[in-house]
Amino acid sequence: MKIGVLCSGGDAPGMNPCLRAIIRAGEKYNDIVVGIRRGYEGLLKEDFWGGVDRKIDPREVSGLTSRGGAFLNSSRCKRMMEEEGLREAAEILTNHCFDALLTIGGNGTLSGARDLCKYWDGQVIGLPGTIDNDLMGTDYTIGFATAVQTGVEAIDKLRDTAGSHDMMFVVEVMGRRCGDLATCIALASGCEVVAVPEVKTEITEIIADLKRFKALGTRSIIMVVAEGDDYGGAAEIMKGLKEAGSPFEMRSVILGHIQRGGVPAPADRILATKLGCFAVDALHLGETGKMAGEIAGKLVLSNFDEVLAQRRDTAVDMVKMIERMSI
Repeated sequence: MKIGVLCSGGDAPGMNPCLRAIIRAGEKYNDIVVGIRRGYEGLLKEDFWGGVDRKIDPREVSGLTSRGGAFLNSSRCKRMMEEEGLREAAEILTNHCFDALLTIGGNGTLSGARDLCKYWDGQVIGLPGTIDNDLMGTDYTIGFATAVQTGVEAIDKLRDTAGSHDMMFVVEVMGRRCGDLATCIALASGCEVVAVPEVKTEITEIIADLKRFKALGTRSIIMVVAEGDDYGGAAEIMKGLKEAGSPFEMRSVILGHIQRGGVPAPADRILATKLGCFAVDALHLGETGKMAGEIAGKLVLSNFDEVLAQRRDTAVDMVKMIERMSI
């Protein structure tokens, strides 16, 4: 079987271990795994790793388990949102005799994979590579655990400064329209306040909590804000808190793209390897139009439409838990 593999969208720690797993799992079947550089954009430009018929040797991916970023490079491709681009991608895959395509990425990547299935007869399986953890069909996405760890390490350092100066830090993290990254970072680092898209942010309620903390003698406050929060990012929320009479001196920090990089955490390496092997096996069982994931310790396949149709709401309960811990 000739299998194309690409990484698309924002890079996530664990994409490289996933690629390694796919290439080495393919050896069992004598597959020809061809790397496609720079995601869907590279596919449309026929930018193949070493050539369209060149199989990536398993030795070439040695050591990828500990490397962050995307070995094959990644990009975003607007043309895969249009019929013309999808038809062109399908034609390229057909002309070069690909039997299957494995895509590693997030929401946009899987949307492109789903739509490609309408124009191409080959098999397509997606793998959830995104720090946002915003996809149904899996408990965790590849890269999420590392991004949480990175956020916690940063906040642990900010806590030292906050405590030294009786300050409050408003820290903005990634996550798009999903609050899982924000809530897990906040819970793991003992933050007092969190703002996420799933729960309406009320400035007056936050001010009431801050005044209560002040009265209790709390010396440092950390608030985590998901970038997709309804009120806005860290800067907007801090401005609103100042105008409403925050009792703490405040500073805002945007962690930004630092959360995407770094050595993948063991949890991401393990998940990436399991899903990479599972995806190759699924192809040889004739599966297509699905995403590989892990739910309650079990490897599962979910239709693209099911994965993309719903929105995760796990952050809601996490917010309640953070509130319980903030006393």
